[in-house]
Amino acid sequence: MKFTHLHVHSHYSLLDGIAKIDDLVGEAARLEMNSLALTDHGNLYGAIEFYKKAKAKGINPILGVEMYMAYEGMKDKRPGIDSKRFHITLLATNYEGYKNLIKIVSGAHLEGFYYKPRADKDFLRAHAGGIIALSGCLAGEIPRAIQLKRIGEAERTIGEYQDIFGKDNFYLEIAPHFSIPAQRMVNDALVDLSAKTGAKIVATADIHYVKPEDAESQDIMVSIQTGSNVEDEDRLSMRQSNLSMRSTQEMATTGCSRGPKLRKRASADRL
Repeated sequence: MKFTHLHVHSHYSLLDGIAKIDDLVGEAARLEMNSLALTDHGNLYGAIEFYKKAKAKGINPILGVEMYMAYEGMKDKRPGIDSKRFHITLLATNYEGYKNLIKIVSGAHLEGFYYKPRADKDFLRAHAGGIIALSGCLAGEIPRAIQLKRIGEAERTIGEYQDIFGKDNFYLEIAPHFSIPAQRMVNDALVDLSAKTGAKIVATADIHYVKPEDAESQDIMVSIQTGSNVEDEDRLSMRQSNLSMRSTQEMATTGCSRGPKLRKRASADRL
């Protein structure tokens, strides 16, 4: 069985991802992958290009977005409060889901924009049809609660998202970025929460570039985004993590979690 990358950024994740659509699709084809998602930050700019080019390569394109979630309500714009936000990964399972992604992204830009285009849970609930949601990277609401050791809050939030999307349509997202100290702790907690809540587990790699050697270029891009110098020691950087497109074998050997406890897996067959 081939691995499917479900959390993928292209250069349309502005000043964050550097991978061109052609390169993403080409590498997935080289790795003999059957499917590939595109989940850029807060937009669907690359969706049509990605869909056409993936189809041309015989790859099933999964259209998605890494959405910004408002701290509370998406129309709240309180200085120092609503600049905080969470991430969530949304994937369309069918045409209805794609139309709902368009509505979510459009609403986030037109009604919820405050530093970033934001949605909230009520807005997601109104447009949840045809969408599978993943709990997101370390900036997701559930991983953030885990990092703050608020496990009860994380469990309640899982229940909220299961209620919004349906229990079978919300997955807990683990990743192999163990150079980040919090990642293993979050992964392990998510496995425990999976057992408690019935939410299934999915592994992602949060791709921001195609090859490992592209990490330096992506790091420079992030420096531009944050207005910092690449030599600054306390700036935002992702260099400690491998955010390239890993092969099926590489993903199978990453040790994302405590092997025997990881029993429930997501399948790309639904997408």
